Amino acid sequence: MRQRMQWWKLLGLTGVVGVAATGVVVARAERRRRAYTPEEIRARLRDRHAEATASTPADGEN
Repeated sequence: MRQRMQWWKLLGLTGVVGVAATGVVVARAERRRRAYTPEEIRARLRDRHAEATASTPADGEN
């Protein structure tokens, strides 16, 4: 009976550690995302749009 209780405690502890680690990853990603200025975001979006339109064929071409 005692060994079964230890397994449940260990399982609960690993679950708590997993949730905490996920929170750390999410917080780090959010900080990186917020580090960009609005001008940097616009420039990156323009670059991505230019790449996307340059790599797709124009309408009517096959």
